[in-house]
Amino acid sequence: MLAIVSDAIHPYHRGGKELRYYELTRRLAGRADVHVYTMNWWHGPRVRTEDGITFHAISPFVPLYVKERRSLWQAAVFGLACVRLIACDFDVLEADHIPFTQVLVLRLVTALKRRPFVATWHEVWGRSYWREYLGRLGYAAWLVESLAMRLPDRIIAASPQTADRLRASTGNKHPVIVTPNGIDLAEVAGAYPDSVPADLVVVGRLMAHKRVDMLFEAMALLRSAGTPLTCRVIGDGPERESLREKANALGLTEVVEFRHDVCEQKEIYGLLKAARACVFPSAREGFGIAALEALACGMPVITTSAPDNQAQHLVRRSVRGTVCAPSAQALAAAVETALAGPGPGEPEPWLREYSWDAMADRAAEAFGL
Repeated sequence: MLAIVSDAIHPYHRGGKELRYYELTRRLAGRADVHVYTMNWWHGPRVRTEDGITFHAISPFVPLYVKERRSLWQAAVFGLACVRLIACDFDVLEADHIPFTQVLVLRLVTALKRRPFVATWHEVWGRSYWREYLGRLGYAAWLVESLAMRLPDRIIAASPQTADRLRASTGNKHPVIVTPNGIDLAEVAGAYPDSVPADLVVVGRLMAHKRVDMLFEAMALLRSAGTPLTCRVIGDGPERESLREKANALGLTEVVEFRHDVCEQKEIYGLLKAARACVFPSAREGFGIAALEALACGMPVITTSAPDNQAQHLVRRSVRGTVCAPSAQALAAAVETALAGPGPGEPEPWLREYSWDAMADRAAEAFGL
């Protein structure tokens, strides 16, 4: 039996890691008895089965964020709830590394049960970013992160760059297996462009590090230079209201459409295909699944060279990709250049490397299935 531990799951919470678990567990269910342990996101029995996967609510639901930051209370509640897995029978346990508290508890659980412990690492923050994020508490958080990445028997890294950072921190004590996020190219191909076009589109959780505000500043610069553009923002999150206020302050209310209601992947693909270019201005990404989706839709994609933005490595591979400096001025220039180019086309052949079926094979090998 394969036990998967993640505090957030699709479709109750939408993001790269949630989509990853959704796609991989559906494919792994044919190879193993898959059980997912999470918070109580749903109404009804605490244990339910869907698509051959058994879901267990091991803790009450606690909001993941307090304003724009991860909730320390949620991390503590869910981490402590993971003690309950001591009573569960499993052959291998895999856990998402966020929040780190669960990694600490699950190392104890798996050691007592003498079972392999695998963790999936999406990104490594490091001391400087933790200090920026939490101030004085950041040093303590960095110590916890450093300890946590030394505890699993094996680590699955969501990108080669994250794998490099893990190895730089831990050496070669534990195997690090690169298994990126994937894409369902058949589902992408079957999606039709939305009937309402837009010049630009951005997809992702509305968090401060996604830098959607910088995109709005770039649009304001282009507008003042005589190039007015429309933009569709797909996603939701703690920055929802502040971004609406930002758009209003810059005079962009009439040209920015917020779509917080998009639920299905096929709908996301249709909205992507209805745009002329996708902008991904994030300052920090462990992989950048939204950028991969846009590239699979044949879109020109613009992102930044921010050091912690691993999506830039995907975008650089594409003939339609543009990587610019992380500033509103550079982003405005990159958007203007991209829109003057050939526009959307067919997905490039190298994207087949990222099929979810191939990623499921890699994950199964890491789990020993």
